Amino acid sequence: MSNYFIKNLEEYFQVYRRSVRDPETFWEEIAEEHFLWRKKWDKVLSWDFTKPEIRWFENAKLNITENCLDRHLPIRKNKTAIIFEPNNPKEGAQYITYKELHERVCKMANVLVDKGVQKGDRVCIYLPMIPELAVTVLACARIGAIHSVVFAGFSSTALATRINDCDCKMVITSDGSYRGKKQIDLKGIVDIALEECPGVETVLVVKRTGTNIKMKEGRDVLLQPLLDKADSYFEVVKMDAEDPLFILYTSGSTGKPKGMVHSCGGYMVYTAYTFKNIFQYRENDVYWCTADIGWITGHSYIVYGPLANGATTVMFEGVPTYPDFGRFWHIVEKHKVNQFYTAPTAIRALAKENYEYVERYDLSSLKVLGTVGEPINEDAWHWYNNVVGNDQSPIVDTWWQTETGGIMISPIPYVTPTIPTYATLPFIGVQPALMDEEGNEIKGNQVHGRLCIKFPWPGIARTIWGNHERYRDTYFAAYENKYFTGDGALRDEVGYYRITGRVDDVIIVSGHNLGTAPIEDAINEHHAVAESAIVGFPHDIKGNALYGFVILKEERESRDSNELRKEINQQITEQIGPIAKLDKIQFVPGLPKTRSGKIMRRILRKIASNDTDNMGDISTLLNPEVVQEIMDNAL
Repeated sequence: MSNYFIKNLEEYFQVYRRSVRDPETFWEEIAEEHFLWRKKWDKVLSWDFTKPEIRWFENAKLNITENCLDRHLPIRKNKTAIIFEPNNPKEGAQYITYKELHERVCKMANVLVDKGVQKGDRVCIYLPMIPELAVTVLACARIGAIHSVVFAGFSSTALATRINDCDCKMVITSDGSYRGKKQIDLKGIVDIALEECPGVETVLVVKRTGTNIKMKEGRDVLLQPLLDKADSYFEVVKMDAEDPLFILYTSGSTGKPKGMVHSCGGYMVYTAYTFKNIFQYRENDVYWCTADIGWITGHSYIVYGPLANGATTVMFEGVPTYPDFGRFWHIVEKHKVNQFYTAPTAIRALAKENYEYVERYDLSSLKVLGTVGEPINEDAWHWYNNVVGNDQSPIVDTWWQTETGGIMISPIPYVTPTIPTYATLPFIGVQPALMDEEGNEIKGNQVHGRLCIKFPWPGIARTIWGNHERYRDTYFAAYENKYFTGDGALRDEVGYYRITGRVDDVIIVSGHNLGTAPIEDAINEHHAVAESAIVGFPHDIKGNALYGFVILKEERESRDSNELRKEINQQITEQIGPIAKLDKIQFVPGLPKTRSGKIMRRILRKIASNDTDNMGDISTLLNPEVVQEIMDNAL
């Protein structure tokens, strides 16, 4: 009997050793005992990281929604599957049972099929955090269509890029969305995007804000009347374990976003197993992850992981500061939340405020606190532990990526002793390695290196949509026979891991990975800009913020600088979205470059962080004199 639920440290080490010694047998037992398969696999695993090619549960047949919905109906049909907590607390929560969710997903599946969506078609979902988002994701999976959820904070340009990259034939959106006091015109953003997307045949529109919107004849259709007529049963489409389940875009350090492809079988097994253990979920618990389904955290730990375990999962439409800084804690008290999973950015923002915002609520239901998106700093960790958790709720500081599908390094609460800022130990079946720059594995403890994984786990992404070569080059070319995460890490004297941040030109701002290249491209399109370079610098709330060094074309220099800064940020907002705006923009005469023309970002990072005591050797630069000039005028 495999250990699906790990209860103590001794058991963790025992199960971990087994999972690493004989991964195939270990994962076969987990898959066989805890999931519904229409046909069993011929082979548990075949893999080759040089190609790279990874196949789990080969030739097995299943449908993930049967595992998330249908199989729970005999025993859990009246249990709440989703609690929807709207942006405005006066609107009141919705409680959707497993039976209701099953019916809604079936109706949506019938609508999609009636509109011509077939197995393998790509469907773009651009919706706020409302129940229709979860329903649509599951409906796509039920009919075998590949969902591509785009976070509803991205601009029309970013949306169009993602729609075109995977050739979506349908977009599902809403008339608008609520975010705190703001109302956002999502349909208007979609309309602009679709001017560049000839492949989209249909747009289904959910009514959320009730605002007047333009509907394009022959393309745009209101969703609700179609659902009202749809049948409430839809037989699942049998999928191969290796069929794509979804595409999710992540920022690269260069070029356009990467459409990571996750498969049906391995992803299901891995997200369900990690969810159960890392949140120590028990049958009647209420679990809440505050992320948006537009990110991998929402896919794995709001929708698929919890529902595969028959859990009650909270979906929150709003923001942590509306109507006041106590909103998170009000929701925890109201729904008696047991597991709470959020980002360090939110924790830092709330920790700045008066303790009274936390203390007025009863948080005694909390059993586990989690963090995701970036490493949590020590001050925020202690505030979270003491003020929110009252020293009673262990913190799971989880490290993972869009590419990994599920959590990779994390404490297991009540099992792993925690240390602030450490992600601690690898999860079951995960085999990390620290590498030096020459490509050698660094053995032993108290070492620092580049974090790689040397054996596949079921949740690993299988490819980048339409560009397998880029997948190989990005993740498997740097170190032989290993997946390179792009992160640095240190391993302490007991073997705990601490993630030290990106080693490439990706900056984590408020938990979102932002590639520098696309932002620089957006800035450089401004008619006054000759060249730019972006770096991150430490920020109390966001963890990192963006600092832009911008060279202007000469004839533009007399213009008002602040006006220009606003225009540049507007350009970024339009091209990428407001999450990528720069906190500081410094106009510079030049950028420090090597003789081969490479921008020395190391120097710019030091200037942006106000750490200029030791600039290292700059004599080999093509233009060393520019460094002092930038330093003298730093913001």
